[in-house]
Amino acid sequence: MTDRLAGLRAKREQALAGGGKARIEAQHARGQLTARERLSVLLDEGSFQEFGALATHQNTDFGMAEKRFPGDGVITGFGTVNGRRVAVYAQDFTVLGGSFSEVQSHKISRILDLAMEAGIPVIGLNDSGGARVQEGIRSLAAYGEVFFRNVRASGVVPQISLIMGPCAGGAVYSPALTDFVVMVAGTSNMFLTGPEIIRSVTGEDVSTEDLGGAWLHTSRSGVAHFEVETDQAALSLAKLLLSYLPQNNAEDAPRLAAYDDTFRVEDELDRIVPEDDDLPYDMRRLLDLVVDRDSILEVSEAYARNAITAFGRLDGHSVGLVANQPLQLSGALDIDSSDKIARFVRLCDAYNLPVITFVDCPGYLPGVDQEYSGVIRHGAKVIYAYAQATVPKLSVVTRKAIGGSYVAMSSKQMGNDIAFAWPTAQIAVMGAEGASRLLNRRALAEAADPVAAQAAFIAEYKEKFFNPYHAADVGQIDEVIEPRETRIRLIRALEVLRTKVQTSIAKKHGLFPV
Repeated sequence: MTDRLAGLRAKREQALAGGGKARIEAQHARGQLTARERLSVLLDEGSFQEFGALATHQNTDFGMAEKRFPGDGVITGFGTVNGRRVAVYAQDFTVLGGSFSEVQSHKISRILDLAMEAGIPVIGLNDSGGARVQEGIRSLAAYGEVFFRNVRASGVVPQISLIMGPCAGGAVYSPALTDFVVMVAGTSNMFLTGPEIIRSVTGEDVSTEDLGGAWLHTSRSGVAHFEVETDQAALSLAKLLLSYLPQNNAEDAPRLAAYDDTFRVEDELDRIVPEDDDLPYDMRRLLDLVVDRDSILEVSEAYARNAITAFGRLDGHSVGLVANQPLQLSGALDIDSSDKIARFVRLCDAYNLPVITFVDCPGYLPGVDQEYSGVIRHGAKVIYAYAQATVPKLSVVTRKAIGGSYVAMSSKQMGNDIAFAWPTAQIAVMGAEGASRLLNRRALAEAADPVAAQAAFIAEYKEKFFNPYHAADVGQIDEVIEPRETRIRLIRALEVLRTKVQTSIAKKHGLFPV
């Protein structure tokens, strides 16, 4: 027995050694932690329980018989984050470049299956050179096994992907199927085909960073949701994200002990919307004044900046925040912001987070490029997401809610539960200038002074329709409130809606306008 225990301990020590001292030093030289170091930062001390540490590949082709490492380049297991159970896997770049193999697939698939059965979140630390070429079709089929489970787990347990090194080819699809993608600036990449292949096929010359770096995917493609500077920052962000989310779709997110005054009023809110309708203001500042102090975590902050999607807290409870940002494109909806909002609303709905929408939107962005690129289809995603969501939905119209954007942005017709408006709200079919020309075309043509007549018609239209009281008259707005009271009004509304139950029509699924 003693000899056998010694043999077991030797194998475990080999697994702990990863790819060896030289490869670990190379990892550190790039400013990166090893897979085990990352897990030690992520998980509560002493909580990690590893599974599959001794698994190795069985491939003997192309010189692989002599390249067998316990664990085969991925560490899998369970642990806790701030006392909450999680499933984890971490690819080890020091072992065969973290290349994805059949054994890796088996280990990760096993962890995903157990996570779904246990109802706990999954955090994946991705650092891999891609599929293990020596395994041929087996490594490709291995990806498929993981993708299938990512889809099965979607909306059941939170899935967070941290990209902490290269992520190429088929490896990018697993993170893309998860709820959140976090990238590390300067050391992580995501792309289907690398710069060399692109250069040889299309003749385009592009750097690795410009093709698939963190900035590109957080600000332009929208593939990633967060960019951080270091491995440690990525791991800290994963912990923070989990604090807003439940363990699974059958639970509520944990409530923090209330640390902010429930009845706090902010006089600044009474002044935040400018008197001049054409002047912008910072919606992010408005949100900061309403929710619990320092509780906002923006999702996809650098992407589609004309919309804000964020987690926050009200009286300690997690909520999802959606808002138009007047500082960018006047807060108009376009293709990218529609995708951003729709995805976030669906994510909140999947994990039982109330959605609070702050509306200041002049409509959908006009333009030939938008129409040609399918703004109708993308804009319909917002409508679909709000209409499908069954969580508590509240809205606050702070200024403009014009045309189709009024309907799309959590209106009563989209199943909104409680709709508030500020006295500055402007709820109308179209803008005052366009409406006055349309309604008074003949009068303007016959007027002795068309400019003065147009000004008079605009003033009349604004007086009749550019206020929230007509909408309140017909029941489209539940209450016109003082801006300074917004926080307490929302908290009280959520108290009522916390036990909301809504049944859906029995069906397999709808056809989302992808």
